Amino acid sequence: MRVLVVDDEPGMTRALRRGLTAEGFVVEIAHDGPTGLQAARFGEFDAVLLDIMLPGMSGYDVVRTLRAEDNWVPVLMVSAKDGEYDQADGLDCGADDYLVKPVSFVVLVARLRALLRRAPAPRPVLLEAAGVSLDPASRDVTVDGDDIALSTREAALLEHLLRAHPRPVSKERLLDDIWAGASADPNVVEAYVGHLRRKIGRARITTVRGLGYRLTASDDGA
Repeated sequence: MRVLVVDDEPGMTRALRRGLTAEGFVVEIAHDGPTGLQAARFGEFDAVLLDIMLPGMSGYDVVRTLRAEDNWVPVLMVSAKDGEYDQADGLDCGADDYLVKPVSFVVLVARLRALLRRAPAPRPVLLEAAGVSLDPASRDVTVDGDDIALSTREAALLEHLLRAHPRPVSKERLLDDIWAGASADPNVVEAYVGHLRRKIGRARITTVRGLGYRLTASDDGA
């Protein structure tokens, strides 16, 4: 398996190259954002380990650009940025997982192998249901053909509902995925559901008792 490590800390990249090579991976290193982006574009890697704070281009922009180009190589962000919003932003940008430095090498390898077990299947260019459409890469949203503006987390919430449609999504799943399992008040999910309802139409998001929230056609329920 070929792994690209994008990190500007020489000690970190040396340790990762040594450890991952011992685990049987072929490892390539990039020390800045633009170089990492080019390598990820054309290097045919099985996974990318990506820092956020990089010279030339942030890790956020690297993964956002890859996803906008329909490049779905698995990306594991490994960063010293440990805030809940940092982690949520990384996942919102398109990363598949996020670890905070300093990280256990055993845990990192386990997370990496878990990503590699998933086939990086192309994701839909446009998600559509109940008169709502979302481009996951650009976050462009239309409701009944009209453009609307959503915040990053509102768009992430809508994406979860669209991908699950017509099944409901639990509050716990939304909290874990959008807020990266942080110790946020679960009521934050209810608040964002309320924000999203006001923008796309209250009747389009149904509360399913005991199961969570489901996207519905505007004339199917409230």
